[in-house]
Amino acid sequence: MNFINNNTHPKSYVLTADIGGSHITSALFDVNARMVVDDTIQRVEFSSKTSADRILDAWCKCLLGSFAAKWPDPLGVAIAMPGPFDYEQGICYIKGLNKYEALYGLNIRKALSGRLGVPPERIQFRNDAESTIAGEVSRLTGTKVLGVTLGTGFGSALFDGRTTRDINLGSERHKDSIADDYFSTRWFLKRYFEQTGISVTGVKELAALANDHPTAKVIFNEFAVNLSDFLMPYLSDLQPDLLILCGNITKASNYFIRNLRKRLPVKVEIGALGEIAPLKGAVELFQPLYEPF
Repeated sequence: MNFINNNTHPKSYVLTADIGGSHITSALFDVNARMVVDDTIQRVEFSSKTSADRILDAWCKCLLGSFAAKWPDPLGVAIAMPGPFDYEQGICYIKGLNKYEALYGLNIRKALSGRLGVPPERIQFRNDAESTIAGEVSRLTGTKVLGVTLGTGFGSALFDGRTTRDINLGSERHKDSIADDYFSTRWFLKRYFEQTGISVTGVKELAALANDHPTAKVIFNEFAVNLSDFLMPYLSDLQPDLLILCGNITKASNYFIRNLRKRLPVKVEIGALGEIAPLKGAVELFQPLYEPF
């Protein structure tokens, strides 16, 4: 791979991004300081149900917003991307998940290369859950961690004390469906509508109702029971020292974390880095080009 040599710049940066179901966050990451450059953080919201061109235009708007003429050329572009996705080839295979249908079969690496003017070999992809957990555990050493991401989808990754890998628990069976259908935003919206006949826009709105609305509180408790029941056999098999919960649903963790901790035989923490975690984890793709963290 023909990357820019680290020695040609006084500082080295990676342009890093996290792609979610309805937004993209991007920033420049200073690999020498080992941190995101705060004033380069950009966030763009969009519909993942629109055309491929509109989706890619939104991504590039965000990425280019993080990049300014005052910065040297980045070592590369690191992207935390949901699956199914061929991370080596850069091809999207998302289908039947109510998002990114227009990108199915598209070589995202080539598409972004043309729009950004970046050689395709300098654009790398990593699973979004794997990136998030890798970012969170970068502060830990010698600790075995199971991490899950709770948002528009359900992601999971395992840190063995040295490396982080995606374990894709979201595709595993749970009750009458798969885990992704139970531990994502759409489950909360569906469950609340089933119980009340009222539609809410997201978990944030449901959390705002929880103090005064018994049904909302019951739904959060049901979520904790479902999640603990699902995770128990994997905790028994993998024997992690720590379970880390990440993703936007954890912003409402006050309504389910206590119940979850009571039911699980492992220490449970909420991720500390928020949206910075996947940005930091994705950058590890370029770690061979600079001093290790």
